Amino acid sequence: MQQQAKHDDVTRAADRPGLLAPDTSGMNFYRADPALTDLLRIHLPDALFRHIEPHLDRLGALAGGHLDECARLADRHVPVLHQRDRFGRDAQWIEYHPAYRDLEKAAFGEFGIHAMSVRKGILGWPDKYPVVAKHAFTFLFNQAEFGLGCPINVTDGCAKLLSNFGSEALQARYLDGLTQTDMSRLTQGGQFMTEKEGGSDVGTLTTQATQEGDHWRLTGEKWFCSNADAEVVMLLARPQGAQSGTRGVGLFLMPRRLDDGSPNHYRIVRLKDKLGTRSMASGEIKLEGAIAYAVGKLDRGFVQMAEMVNSSRLSNGVKSTALMRRAHQDAMMVARNRVVFGSRIINLPLARRQLMKIMLATEQALSMSFLTADALDRAEAGSQDAATLLRILTPTLKFRATRDARKVCGDALEMRGGIGYIEEFATARLLRDAHLGSIWEGTGNIVALDALRRAIGRHGAEAALAADLHARLDDSAEVPQAWRGRLRQLCDRAIGLAREVASRADNEAEARRATSLLYHAASAVALAWEGNRIYAMRGDARRLLLSRMVVDHRLAAGDPFRLTEGDTQRAITECLLGEQAVGMAEVRELLGAA
Repeated sequence: MQQQAKHDDVTRAADRPGLLAPDTSGMNFYRADPALTDLLRIHLPDALFRHIEPHLDRLGALAGGHLDECARLADRHVPVLHQRDRFGRDAQWIEYHPAYRDLEKAAFGEFGIHAMSVRKGILGWPDKYPVVAKHAFTFLFNQAEFGLGCPINVTDGCAKLLSNFGSEALQARYLDGLTQTDMSRLTQGGQFMTEKEGGSDVGTLTTQATQEGDHWRLTGEKWFCSNADAEVVMLLARPQGAQSGTRGVGLFLMPRRLDDGSPNHYRIVRLKDKLGTRSMASGEIKLEGAIAYAVGKLDRGFVQMAEMVNSSRLSNGVKSTALMRRAHQDAMMVARNRVVFGSRIINLPLARRQLMKIMLATEQALSMSFLTADALDRAEAGSQDAATLLRILTPTLKFRATRDARKVCGDALEMRGGIGYIEEFATARLLRDAHLGSIWEGTGNIVALDALRRAIGRHGAEAALAADLHARLDDSAEVPQAWRGRLRQLCDRAIGLAREVASRADNEAEARRATSLLYHAASAVALAWEGNRIYAMRGDARRLLLSRMVVDHRLAAGDPFRLTEGDTQRAITECLLGEQAVGMAEVRELLGAA
């Protein structure tokens, strides 16, 4: 009877063409993601969670519906730079598809994602939002549209730089526009840093700043400027006579238009023809005596801009996690509905293993994103320990999550097969967009070195990481003591290796491996801690099993000649790919088999 029922299910699925390769169109990305809800309930006060949940639910529905269609159209109909108006007058402007404008209205207007942590009153909440809450919206929005994530992020960053370092006069002039949700009054921000002479080596930049009364004149070129027609731009330039290197670099605010409404003295030379994020205009900018205003101390420009970069790196990690979650949802949709050789894909052992690889990297990134966002919230509340912790978590998240996104999106495309390569489905766009994450705000090598040389070598941040992870293990009473002991040992080993690599310049070649091990060890602890908390909330301990999978597949020494899919691994996979809650007794038994 059971075999006949299974056969009937397969036959019915095969008779319905729509189920052969369904996608995530029409899915509510919030409702489809119980892990997101769980982590928000863990990290946010109950009143705030209850306030934002209806808004997240609405955004989840839009991201799987209207906004997803807008993203597809905006990706296909890329921005176009016009040099003259229809009368032949020199008047630069960028033409965007109406779908991109709809995406802007949702992100900046309806939800105010760019202003949540700077301006009070967004979505009816009387205060500013903590970073954890803001990035829940980032996470959902970017499952539909990754390109606009950059303008959202840099507008937020410009507002923060202005709030933290700008004069009262500059704040009065520009801050309100940067945090507006009224689209007619909004002024989007930009961040123009990269030059031909140096990308990550910011100290070699050649843009010059010459003082002229209460303002400065900028000359030079910026080579990769995203949100190229932004109304307010933060950029770095070297004041005339300043010393070489990063200490001679100042931070400046450059408006797109002058007080009389005329364009400032810089030109968009051309727009970039990019692999991904094609909906958003990135360009080359030539500064021809552009008027700008100093922000903060001239000899602290690089340090001040670094704050924006660190915030961007966290946002980058969250957005890469969003790509992974969308890819994961797509892969699961195919696996649960596609019938091949008389069986659903999800029932095939090799496919299940591949699905687990997609799931594991996605859940690791989600946990690490929330861990890092929580550290930023605590740092902004005045915790020096959290500020030190943030120094190491941010580059570690950025390094690994962005790399994993490339692999996860590629594997999800493969799960769909040949049509996954076709641009009518989201998977091809996800894969193209995923490659930006590991380049933007520092390549993998640069960010790994930041985690080790700067965070550990210069600031001793590994001690703060060890203290935080040990405290989370101590706070996980339901987790078997033996498993907590193993996680503690693995954390100490990962931190020890990172400290050793950071201590000597000739160990630099090990920096990427050491940073990856920090990420895996921290995520294994975070998953165990979350599993303990979620079990207390609603009796589901499955997240603890993800902790076990991290240890088995990311931290344990592998023997290439040993079979790894034993009974225990199969049982764990069954629990994780299923949709039912898993009790602590079963989880403890599976952890005990480690």
